[in-house]
Amino acid sequence: MAKESEQVARNKKARFEYEVLERVEAGLVLSGSEVKSLREHKVSLSDSYARFEDGELYLINLDIAPYGQAGYAQHEPKRKRKLLLHARELKKLVGKVAERGLTLVPLGVHFNRRGWAKVSLGLCRGKQQFDKRRKIKQRDQERDLARQMKRYR
Repeated sequence: MAKESEQVARNKKARFEYEVLERVEAGLVLSGSEVKSLREHKVSLSDSYARFEDGELYLINLDIAPYGQAGYAQHEPKRKRKLLLHARELKKLVGKVAERGLTLVPLGVHFNRRGWAKVSLGLCRGKQQFDKRRKIKQRDQERDLARQMKRYR
C-alpha cells in the first residue's frame, strides 16, 4: 500500500498576498543534499517566485538550508532551481503569465507517493490593500461569532 504524499512546507503568506487563479504541480531538479534537507523540512518559501528564462521555468529564491551531513557535497541554499513541466503546460503558462499582473508563486512543497519532490505553483494576481482588510475583518467576525456560539451552548 502506497503512503500518502508528505507536505514539507506551505506558503501561507502567498494565500494572503495573492488571489490564486489556477494551480499547477511541477517537479524540482535537486541535488542529493537538497533532498535530504527537504526531508528534514528545512525549507523556506517566503519571497520565492517562478520565472521563465530561455523557454524553461525556474524557481528563484527558494531557500533550502544546507544539510549538516553533506560534507564537501554541500549545495548553495538560494540557487535557482529548474522546474519540470510538460511542454504543453509550459506553453499554456507562458501565455497566461504574459497577461498583465499575473505571476507564478510557489504555494507548497511536498513529496508525492513515489518519493519525488514536487512544488505546487499558483498562477496569482496581487490583492489590493482593501481586499486584505476585508479578509481580516471577515476572519475576526467569524472568530467572534464562534466564541459567542460557544458561550451560549
